[in-house]
Amino acid sequence: MSISRTALVTGAGSGIGAAIAQGLAADGHQVVVTDLDLTAAEQTVAAIAAAGGMATAEVLDVADPGMVRLVIERVGPLAVLVNNAGLQHVAPLDTYPLEMWNRLLAVLLTGPFLTAQAALPGMRAQKWGRIINIASINGKRGDPGKAAYCAAKHGVIGLTRTAALEAAADGITVNAICPGFVDTPLTRGQLADLGALHGIPPDEVIQRFFLPRMPTGRPVEREEVAGLVRYLASDAAASITGQAINIDGGTVMV
Repeated sequence: MSISRTALVTGAGSGIGAAIAQGLAADGHQVVVTDLDLTAAEQTVAAIAAAGGMATAEVLDVADPGMVRLVIERVGPLAVLVNNAGLQHVAPLDTYPLEMWNRLLAVLLTGPFLTAQAALPGMRAQKWGRIINIASINGKRGDPGKAAYCAAKHGVIGLTRTAALEAAADGITVNAICPGFVDTPLTRGQLADLGALHGIPPDEVIQRFFLPRMPTGRPVEREEVAGLVRYLASDAAASITGQAINIDGGTVMV
């Protein structure tokens, strides 16, 4: 059986996801760009097409089991699945809204479970596959105000390791990538809440909160994260599985 060249990336309408989609398309994949925002997904598709790549756009709520199954059944089998969709809410644990706790866990943890569950049968049939979960350094450390995000990203790493053990015999690797500070719309959207939590102006959060933790002294570029995804999606990474790989400028060294 021939191996599919289809790669599906969640949350690919902007930020890291868009860079990943563009990178995989440059490597010859037919990329399914998924996002809650169809217009944003179509903009990523347009950028891929302008560079000579192949892509289609799909609306996808990764927390919706029925939608996940339908989309993956329609576009599969997949060679590569990248779970990147994310959101953030910053608040002290004492006042953290239950509805936001539930939504973050649904998107950040249940979503990768649902997409992997839907993609694995097709990957097993072709005896080849790559599942790459975008976790975070907050999957290895806590952060004030980010109870749901940190809990979910720790869970993603556990899910990654279990899936890697279950899928290895079928030629499927499952890995997590743990970015540090990347300057994206998602990050920018939390500056006001982080500033309030830490008692500093929002426009000083990056310089006073994020960058001092990074020995390299600069944000991680979204293309750097995409480059690591491209490597893990390749044949060269066939013996790398069950790993949670930091790309964080030296912030966390475990």
